[in-house]
Amino acid sequence: MSPTANGEFPTSLGVSTEDQIRLMGRDLASEMMGKVSFGELAFWLVTLRRPTPSETRVFEAVLVALADHGFTPTAIAARLTYLSAPDSLQGALAAGLLGGGSRFLGVTEDCGRYLDEVISGELARAGELPGDEAGWDRLALEAVRATREKKAFVPGLGHPVHKVTDPRTPVLIAIAEEEGLRGPHLRLFEAIGRVHEQVLHRQLPLNGAGVCGAALADLGLPVDLLRGFALLARAAGLLGHLAEERRRPIGMQTYLEVDRNAVYLDPSATES
Repeated sequence: MSPTANGEFPTSLGVSTEDQIRLMGRDLASEMMGKVSFGELAFWLVTLRRPTPSETRVFEAVLVALADHGFTPTAIAARLTYLSAPDSLQGALAAGLLGGGSRFLGVTEDCGRYLDEVISGELARAGELPGDEAGWDRLALEAVRATREKKAFVPGLGHPVHKVTDPRTPVLIAIAEEEGLRGPHLRLFEAIGRVHEQVLHRQLPLNGAGVCGAALADLGLPVDLLRGFALLARAAGLLGHLAEERRRPIGMQTYLEVDRNAVYLDPSATES
């Protein structure tokens, strides 16, 4: 950020004086602490507006859905880093967060962006979005076919563990519906779930990370920042893993299991 002509650095976020902290123009101590939830604050910091109760419920449901999913690579990375450097909690947390990519966590942003591009293209072309389920199905079928022709994958389809239904998906859609926030991104994602088998010739579940991306996009959050919300949620889960690693460590066992079963392979040997 460049300073203004008089040398000031403008911000709409936080500023501090000797006796006061102000956040988004409000007194942090008297107007926000104990009155604003962390989820509300995270939404507010990005959008510069306080979310409605309905938006807060959907947003916080997304954070809960993404906080932890067991011994994923991100959790294992955090635990092994903590094993190596127990004096660096921040390093262990960072190791887990750095693993958030196209296969784990990053799907939230990838799916939200994909859906948004399809919707933006439809608006530019037709000037309006479908008004019924059949219309959404036609748009979804067109999008899946175009993606298949590019030999690309539709983000948000399939899950390594939940082969039939991701239990988070119907719950989050239901919450969005209850709050009047089941918007075009969720409707398109649901339609993809209904029609993709016609193109891919196999039935895949809509995964939780993908439906979270659709729900966040329907809240009007910038699609380029959706991965950040997934990482925000996973930070809580990783902290839980590190706390458990202190109570019931598995890092050393994991390391030894791999190390003691490592077998040297001559690089000149033909791999099967």
